[in-house]
Amino acid sequence: LGEAKNLPTYPGPNKMRDCYCTVNLDQEEVFRTKIVEKSLCPFYGEDFYCEIPRTFRHLSFYIFDRDVFRRDSIIGKVAIQKEDLQKYHNRDTWFQLQHVDADSEVQGKVHLELRLSEVITDTGVVCHKLATRVLECQGLPIVNGQCDPYATVTLAGPSRRSEAKKTKVKKKTNNPHFDEVFYFEVTRPSSYNKKSHFDIEDVDEVDKMEIRVDLWNASNLKFGDEFLGELRLPLKFLRQSSSYEAWYFLQPRDNGNKSLKPDDLGSLRLNVVYTEDHVFSSDYYSPLRDVLLKSADVEPVSASAAHILGEVCREKQEAAIPLVRLFLHYGRIVPFISAIANAEVKRTQDPNTIFRGNSLTSKCIDETMKLAGMHYLQVTLKPIIDEICQVHKPCEIDPVKLKDGENLENNRENLRQYVDRIFTVITKSGVSCPTVMCDIFFSLRESAAKRFQGDLDVRYTAVSSFIFLRFFAPAILSPNLFQLTPHHPDPQTSRTLTLISKTIQTLGSLSKSKSANFKESYMATFYDYFNEQKYADAVKNFLDLISSSGRRDHKSIEQPILLKEGFMIKRAQGRKRFGMKNFKKRWFRLTNHEFTYQKSKGDHPLCSIPIENILAVERLEEESFKMKNMFQVIQPERRVLYIQANNCVEAKDWIDILTKVSQCNKKRLTVYHPSAYLNGHWLCCKATADNTPGCTPCTGGLPANIQLDIDGDRETERIYSLFNLYMPKLEKMQEACGSKSVYDGPEEEEYSTFIIDDPKETYKTLRLIIEGVGTLEQEHAQYKRDKFKKTKYGSQEHPIGDKSFQTYIRQQSEISAHSI
Repeated sequence: LGEAKNLPTYPGPNKMRDCYCTVNLDQEEVFRTKIVEKSLCPFYGEDFYCEIPRTFRHLSFYIFDRDVFRRDSIIGKVAIQKEDLQKYHNRDTWFQLQHVDADSEVQGKVHLELRLSEVITDTGVVCHKLATRVLECQGLPIVNGQCDPYATVTLAGPSRRSEAKKTKVKKKTNNPHFDEVFYFEVTRPSSYNKKSHFDIEDVDEVDKMEIRVDLWNASNLKFGDEFLGELRLPLKFLRQSSSYEAWYFLQPRDNGNKSLKPDDLGSLRLNVVYTEDHVFSSDYYSPLRDVLLKSADVEPVSASAAHILGEVCREKQEAAIPLVRLFLHYGRIVPFISAIANAEVKRTQDPNTIFRGNSLTSKCIDETMKLAGMHYLQVTLKPIIDEICQVHKPCEIDPVKLKDGENLENNRENLRQYVDRIFTVITKSGVSCPTVMCDIFFSLRESAAKRFQGDLDVRYTAVSSFIFLRFFAPAILSPNLFQLTPHHPDPQTSRTLTLISKTIQTLGSLSKSKSANFKESYMATFYDYFNEQKYADAVKNFLDLISSSGRRDHKSIEQPILLKEGFMIKRAQGRKRFGMKNFKKRWFRLTNHEFTYQKSKGDHPLCSIPIENILAVERLEEESFKMKNMFQVIQPERRVLYIQANNCVEAKDWIDILTKVSQCNKKRLTVYHPSAYLNGHWLCCKATADNTPGCTPCTGGLPANIQLDIDGDRETERIYSLFNLYMPKLEKMQEACGSKSVYDGPEEEEYSTFIIDDPKETYKTLRLIIEGVGTLEQEHAQYKRDKFKKTKYGSQEHPIGDKSFQTYIRQQSEISAHSI
């Protein structure tokens, strides 16, 4: 999420706005940026990554203006259809903001059955009647926090229009089951004619008629009911078949509110990276996976498959993410990073620039630290970051930015205390540093010391450039991106964290003239506090500890590790004999010891569930309480805690982490009830005893070990997709190998971008990659053909009106003789 510009001015006297941006799957919010105050061109500069746990039609971005006294108002939105995401993949793009009204917010689908039948009266007169059965809807929009839907059905033609017939209102659900039938007289009674079911006049009339289904939200507001979506179906398609049943996507009204000119609302700059992979079973990937996993042993490493992927990808980060996850999964990350780091050190001429570029090595180490070091950050930084966010001590040391009433010396002292405390917790945290990170740092240290034997500090700077510059400093600067804070710090806290991050980064860099590192004179003055030898000694001792070969990982940390926390809604567990089992908002906290909830953050826990008492964590079907994003934590004696998360992404995150942390419990259940026990029976299997064993197998949990908490096949599929995308570069690299092996003169410019140390070895690996990618490409093509044969347009999975599926049909029709 980049920035917005030219937002409309606020009607008040100051004309400025306090804006934030949300990311939504359809209309479900899954992420929110920080609030940028007093600006019509707010800059956000925030990244958000998530796994998408459900189907969706639009990825939407809403700009809100915060209102202290009323509900925050929507300025406008950008909605990108799922099938259009590839157009903007990994490109900075400016999007015009669109108006938000009932028609722009239509979502969901409706299931209809239409039947056209003849009715012959006793006198031989025939007329045609249409039965319209409204079965159900799914995924309707939630308006102002509620959805009480009903449907109206109308038969309309050029010369007449029937009275609208209405279903019952279904309360508190956006997936209503109606199952109601409405009858309409289509043609006037006429004498029966065996040759044709319709008179000529009647046929024309029927062809011009349409059935119209409108969905509404029953509202108590004085403005009337809110429009949710409509469907218009011409009756002429029923001429071929008297009965027709299908799912349809709801559409906005044709005569929807006329929006203002699009440039009235400003625009939003976004960079969206969307990937969707079909993952086969493990044996399909064996050839490609084997070539990749041997990368650490290939001599030279520049001829390995993993290094080649880094060479052909446009961004090194693209290659680093799946490579690191794959090597972590198979326990090969340390030898792989050691090999590529050693090769990079050999190519480095100046010890001061060691690991400073955005190379494959630095990106892979960044990614490894993110995956392996998340708990380490929680233990070291989280308590003090929480305090900084809550206490709001003034720490501004730029004289130009001082607020009225603030004292520069007091602010410096506040900031110095924070820097001192964070510096101390970092430099004393060596025993908590994950083993995998320590093994990598040992390898970096050895390579650097061997390459630059005359520089005694290079063994430290090689490690500090990662642990301080790329790990601790960014985590202090943007704690929300490292799961240290649930929300974005406010502008004042953000400024404090920026100043702390700059100082810690410089302290860790061990450069000779540190004050000269700062462009700002006030930072150089402030840094004089830390120009003592004890700080440099503490950094060196810390770096020695985390990069020494004899270091032992102290796993027996008594202090609980906070894994996740946040507000959710829970249902009373029935621990009291009497009283309502109502829903309440609570602050939930998960550590590696227990799962607790309290009224609000920092309060005494109202309930504590030891990790060993979590027997299963599973989703709860929506029908139980007519609430979305619910899951259940099952405990001994069939006690169940029902919880509702804020959105689908958060629900998945909680289920995954609770499952992972309780994975090794000896008494884990194998079966569970996917619905609740209400009114004397289980809603799923109708069993009446509340201690009836579950009726559904528990989902496969996630292993508790980081090396296995990754889907290796999925990562190999991602790597296959990248190789396939960059196939022209692979072929160009083959040409470069051929050219290098037979011609020893000046290199052609188009080949000079590749690092090729051994043309023969590199060519051999390229051939294996291209063969493996070609085989997988054939498997994917066969899978698509098989899927195409089985898919039915109008089914629940592919409703009529699904543009992505229509595009898919067009593509398949071009390469296949099959039709639907």
